[in-house]
Amino acid sequence: MTDRTIRALTLSLLATTALAEPAFAQDTTTPPTEAAPATTTAAPADEDNNVIIVTATKREENLQDVPVSIQAIGTRRLDQLNISNFEDFTKQLPSVSFQTAQPGFTTVYMRGVASGGDGNHSGSFPSVGFYLDEQPVTTIGGTLDVHIYDVARIESLAGPQGTLYGASSQAGTIRIITNKPEIGVLTGRVDAEINKVAHGGWGGSLEGMINVPISDRIAFRGVAFYQRDAGYIDNVFGSRTYTYTGVNHPEWPSAPRTFDVDNEFALENNFNDLRTYGGRAALKIDLDDNWTVTPTIMHQNMKAHGVFYMDAAQDDLEVVRFRDDEISKDKFTQAALTIEGKIGNFDITYAGAYMTRPTYGVTDYTDYTDAYDAAYEGLLDYAYSAFFDNDGNVIDPRQYITGGNHFKKLSQELRIASPTENRFRVIAGAFFQRQSNNILQEYRVDGLADELSVNGYPTLLWLTKQKRVDKDYAVFGEASFDLTPQITLTAGGRFYKFDNTLIGFAGFGKNPAFDEDQLGIYPPPNAVWGSSGVRRCLTVNGLQWRDDEDSALIEGGVSGTPCTNVGNVVDGKLVPRRSKDNGFIHRLNAQYKPTDDLMFYATWSRGFRPGGINRQPNSPAYDPDFLTNYELGWKTTFGPIRWNGAIYHQKWKEFQFSFLGENSLTVIQNGRDARVNGIETDISYASGGLSINAAAAYTDAKTKGNICNFALGNSNCDGLDDGGDPDFVVTPSGTRLPVTPKFKASTTARYSWPMATGRAHVQAGLSYQGSAAADLRQDVDGDGTNPNDFLGRIKSSTIVDLFAGYDWRKYNVQLFVTNLFDERNELSRFVVCSICTQTKIVPGRPRTIGLRLGAKF
Repeated sequence: MTDRTIRALTLSLLATTALAEPAFAQDTTTPPTEAAPATTTAAPADEDNNVIIVTATKREENLQDVPVSIQAIGTRRLDQLNISNFEDFTKQLPSVSFQTAQPGFTTVYMRGVASGGDGNHSGSFPSVGFYLDEQPVTTIGGTLDVHIYDVARIESLAGPQGTLYGASSQAGTIRIITNKPEIGVLTGRVDAEINKVAHGGWGGSLEGMINVPISDRIAFRGVAFYQRDAGYIDNVFGSRTYTYTGVNHPEWPSAPRTFDVDNEFALENNFNDLRTYGGRAALKIDLDDNWTVTPTIMHQNMKAHGVFYMDAAQDDLEVVRFRDDEISKDKFTQAALTIEGKIGNFDITYAGAYMTRPTYGVTDYTDYTDAYDAAYEGLLDYAYSAFFDNDGNVIDPRQYITGGNHFKKLSQELRIASPTENRFRVIAGAFFQRQSNNILQEYRVDGLADELSVNGYPTLLWLTKQKRVDKDYAVFGEASFDLTPQITLTAGGRFYKFDNTLIGFAGFGKNPAFDEDQLGIYPPPNAVWGSSGVRRCLTVNGLQWRDDEDSALIEGGVSGTPCTNVGNVVDGKLVPRRSKDNGFIHRLNAQYKPTDDLMFYATWSRGFRPGGINRQPNSPAYDPDFLTNYELGWKTTFGPIRWNGAIYHQKWKEFQFSFLGENSLTVIQNGRDARVNGIETDISYASGGLSINAAAAYTDAKTKGNICNFALGNSNCDGLDDGGDPDFVVTPSGTRLPVTPKFKASTTARYSWPMATGRAHVQAGLSYQGSAAADLRQDVDGDGTNPNDFLGRIKSSTIVDLFAGYDWRKYNVQLFVTNLFDERNELSRFVVCSICTQTKIVPGRPRTIGLRLGAKF
């Protein structure tokens, strides 16, 4: 670094972490001895006047005037709670639940609208929208884990938000609103932290922000951050013995009957460390008094080693992995442009963005080998994993996966809003979005014989290489009319159209020397019976190759594949598989505000998710699902006390239901219906140096109607499926939906007082969540095999965090401990394949003790 850079970092060595007033409730005045905010943007300034400004309805409004269930965590509270990532801030949002395997691979749910099993790259759209400022960053296969720093607020909007936010806001929307450049202000801050994780290593972070006026109409704001999270999962010793019985096919060479392996070379303590770095840059350009242009760019790079889960069969925080190179890389870059201005008295807003998100990983897949080897040997008396090289020698059968996704997203929105002071006011707009994902997964067995590999791709036992493109078009609007000064009626709607396609290859290879007529005479070489792969590729006649072996395979498709088995042949040409539809959703709202400090509302709203395509060649497409919400809410202010809440009833029609099907290939079908009843509330108090915030949610979510193994099964599930086999009940009516606990709550108490030339503070936080089922299914094979028997329930937990610090002049120091009692809170439970029973548990971060220092200038 240059000397100037070193001097700048040295000048701002320390960090602002906790300022006295919370985002949920502020005193009407700030005591003279109170430390000033680290940044002076519009939102924190409003907080000083006991007002929280949100943009949930795409207008700037007082939180207490918006007839929507919203929790907003402002700049000060984000700092006070030392929030830096997704796991941190969702502890404060009781209506939010999620499934996760590691940071960046998380599927978010709200109000219990969860069927589990989601998140596959070619699976369902998310049911919760995710926004960075004005632009959607919702992605399939994992919510962005945006680093939280210099953020104005996080808004959590519960319930369907499809009218204004579209397809992936079926159950709610989460918005991260960053601080914008300020004209005429030179300011900055730097934060530094060091921490120690129980049972793990050392971590820390360095973050900085600067706001620079360039002219009287232009300002720049830049943010940079680096964070290293210490690992706490240990890779411990394990061994495997694979026994080859029944290997007697004449085309197969003779071989030893056993193969022994262990992971001695891969043993490592605390191997799940995570490194995150990146930054944001933004310009604010006031073209004149009415028009402002704000271009921004954000880049973030995450690299994780190891895995973030433990084996249920091992001791605490232990896992058995058979590779020493397991990594996960997840980075994204978003360039965005917002233009705001006026034409007459109407506000015009354009918001456009382009995001690219490439991911890459190496993953041990030994569990799959274990499960299928045991199953095949027991059922067919031969080893699934009897793998050989080209010379006929037995090889190590363990699999591993390489590859990732390259997700790209282009979004454009143009909207117009009439003056807010009018008795009748409208907001209307048009939206377009194009998302694409280049999917690559390579399931490898080192040294695998060519005849057992995907055709033309030696050592690849399985290949997934596909291109998914999802397009959304919409026009939307809402109109509000003040029937009286106290009563307002609002009606909104969204006409939508989606057009989603998927094309490519997924599956095993096909040994061209093997005659399928021999099936039943000898055990086949691996993959011949596969439900996907080369044998199901499309011929020029539009048939699967296994049924049309004398015809040529259709050309085209995704480059780098042996052929295409996810697609269609139309008039002799290869085209993607397609799912498209259009429709209308609505929101109706009545608001009654008898006084400035008291408001009640009633809402009837709908949200939806588009239908889609199954990559399993013989599985049908799935239809859209819809969520209808009936809600009564209140927002009140009684002096230093705020109390908001909502009671709701939701109907989830023919919800999309994902599960690992044949060959552990994700299959999506429409289930029956579900109903969700619940209540959510938050309350805050602030007076003098004491502030208290609490939020809670009770959720009762259950299926309504039996879910059948056959997607189109009758209500009793006693018909026949497409193959003529008896249908059966997978999930009985009245089963609780998974993942979401019945009760979740959080509370924070903070007290600050003058000390010497500054102000000291102490703070305590508590977050609780009840237990929840890990899987919706109760019978996966018709014989009563219930995956919850080996998965177990996601256990209840209570987390306690403590903070103490001192602010003086432009400096801060804070000592903290999170998860004080080292509770082993469980974030997720899962297995890695459809017949696997080795349960994985994703724990929350163990007890962490840290010191945070800061300065502002």
